[in-house]
Amino acid sequence: MPALFLSHGAPPLVDDPTWVAQLRDVAAGLPRPKAILMASAHWESAPLMLGATETVPLVYDFGGFAPHYYQVQYRAPGAPDLADKVAALMPDTETVARTDRGLDHGAYVPLTVMYPDADIPVLQMSLPTLEPDRLLEIGRRLAPLRDEGVLIVGSGFTTHGLPFLRDWSPGATAPGWSREFDAWTAETLARGAVDELADFRDRAPGMPYAHPTIEHFAPMFLTLGASGDPSRAPEQPIDGFWMGLAKRSFQVA
Repeated sequence: MPALFLSHGAPPLVDDPTWVAQLRDVAAGLPRPKAILMASAHWESAPLMLGATETVPLVYDFGGFAPHYYQVQYRAPGAPDLADKVAALMPDTETVARTDRGLDHGAYVPLTVMYPDADIPVLQMSLPTLEPDRLLEIGRRLAPLRDEGVLIVGSGFTTHGLPFLRDWSPGATAPGWSREFDAWTAETLARGAVDELADFRDRAPGMPYAHPTIEHFAPMFLTLGASGDPSRAPEQPIDGFWMGLAKRSFQVA
């Protein structure tokens, strides 16, 4: 299986026909996963936590949206065997804990579009750190799961400067800091310059406006770590902007 970094969007993503079509195209181009391992910007927890493996509830971790967004269901099967494998792949220095936490919107919103039948087992894991080097190593540890048909997904957003947005409409013109950061990310990914990406806080134009907090960029490094060769340029099947934020997403072989 490839591994993905997805810009996941807020719950209204499902109302955007362009983005929905792009996500569906990505899913259609993948082998059917035997299971999905999600790491979302919306679950930071140390030590590394593994979510619900029996029934998998949803976490409506957002506010201010229309009532119907709080009624969405995604009754995916749990993945207890995958949880055991994730735990076994971690080194002794990476403590793993279990919880019955469900899927947050960074996990389930794109899945409702990509795999709407909710018939693939899903496990969410926390981000135990936001440091790129450690996430690259965790991704490298998880990489063997790909040989077993597991789709590894880091779910974030290529730019996420919410405090600096002035136009909250889906088709808003992207601010300069969002365009500049996105262009730098695209070019740096294309060169396979992982060290430069890891130093984005000091190297990337548009900072700190593009990421006043960095949890939405961090999942990218888990995905890159799960690549067979993080320096190999990934495919970038989704680009463009939504509410002025860069929705660039990529796929590693």
